[in-house]
Amino acid sequence: MSLSELLLLGQGRDLASERGVSCDGELPPASDPTLVARAQAARAALGDRAMILGHHYQRDEVIAFADVTGDSFKLAQTAAATPDAEFIFFCGVHFMAESADILTTPTQKVILPDLSAGCSMADMANSNQVNEAWLALTKLGVAAKTIPITYMNSTAAIKAFTGRNGGAVCTSSNAERAMKWAFEQGEKIFFLPDQHLGRNTAVLKLGLALEDCVIWNPWKPNGGLTDEAIIKAKVILWRGHCSVHGRFSVANVAASRTAIPNVSILVHPECQHDVVSQADVVGSTEMIIKTIEGAPSGSAWAIGTELNLVQRLANAHPDKQIHFLDKTVCYCSTMNRIDLPHLVWAMESLVNGRLVNQISVAAETAKYAKVALERMLALP
Repeated sequence: MSLSELLLLGQGRDLASERGVSCDGELPPASDPTLVARAQAARAALGDRAMILGHHYQRDEVIAFADVTGDSFKLAQTAAATPDAEFIFFCGVHFMAESADILTTPTQKVILPDLSAGCSMADMANSNQVNEAWLALTKLGVAAKTIPITYMNSTAAIKAFTGRNGGAVCTSSNAERAMKWAFEQGEKIFFLPDQHLGRNTAVLKLGLALEDCVIWNPWKPNGGLTDEAIIKAKVILWRGHCSVHGRFSVANVAASRTAIPNVSILVHPECQHDVVSQADVVGSTEMIIKTIEGAPSGSAWAIGTELNLVQRLANAHPDKQIHFLDKTVCYCSTMNRIDLPHLVWAMESLVNGRLVNQISVAAETAKYAKVALERMLALP
């Protein structure tokens, strides 16, 4: 077994899915002038047997063929609520397709058009490291009163760890509710894998102090923390972050306020704490969209989230000034690996009777991951 496969096992990945079916030599070139027509023909041939789900951060060429667009959890819920769709083409990243597989029926097949579409944040917390951290908390005598909360942007293995240890999943829109629930169950929270969402929610929503939060660094002994710091902390944050949202800075905020008269700063809670603290509006992807949709004509906005979405909002609302918060281009590189050639290849393969790139979560992992997901769904 190769080193890369060992790492995938450590993250709880299904190697059969990860090895997948190679599309080398089969992928249509992006310059193929018949690509759109081929996509339309394949989609028509599949009919009601298939559903295409498109995350908000996807390219426009992919979104054009999506039956439903949304954030990761909305799309997984949509898949679960559509049992008649035998095949789910999930145009997003690996952890999203895993969640869809967990929530759908055993007869449904979830397909990720490109297996290399992962998530750097989700990969920052693998199950071996998380289990080692939990063992350290157990030896210190604090695990019994610590509730794990994992962000939706995590692998199925981490969701399963959370479910197995009395915790729940959260999204960027319900993190506050999930953390309040956790404090009703215990005295501490172990928040995975995005430190920024955890910190921003704890401090700006729950009213905790920055000093109440500590960062667990999985690459250092004892997480880089003293026993005293762990015992004193109310929230233990995993050292993970989003490579897109983590780029935005207070300098970006200041530059936008200087350059754009009467601008409002609108950012995602995965951004760094100092950026979120200086923003005018903070919200999930869905909230960002709704905020712009409800904004008055002529209003100006600098938005700190993935560029595909910002560009789409600008095109959809020409009566408003919509700007990207950073000067540099910042697409989600892994999300962008799902493109029209990969979607066409996956659909045409299925039309020809060959199922490719199916995402299948092992039964034991799916069992406990679903427990964590259902706890979230049961939140008041």
